[in-house]
Amino acid sequence: RACDQLRCTACDFRVSLFNDYIWDQSCDYLFFRNNMPELSKLRAKMIKKKGARAYACQCSWRSIDELTDLQTQQQLRWVCGKH
Repeated sequence: RACDQLRCTACDFRVSLFNDYIWDQSCDYLFFRNNMPELSKLRAKMIKKKGARAYACQCSWRSIDELTDLQTQQQLRWVCGKH
């Protein structure tokens, strides 16, 4: 089970998640900085992939297709935003 209330302590944005999508390899910091949280703009770099999940805030992004412990991802500043 994954937290659906993640918040980034670096950019202070809520982390958006998109089921059955991954991010295109061409994604970069400026893409997310300029387009978050506009789904219509983000779709340009989303690729459909069954069972995967794309996460992004304004400064970081990840595509996950298997169980992953975020504590091992030291560069991420994502924490539970409380339920």
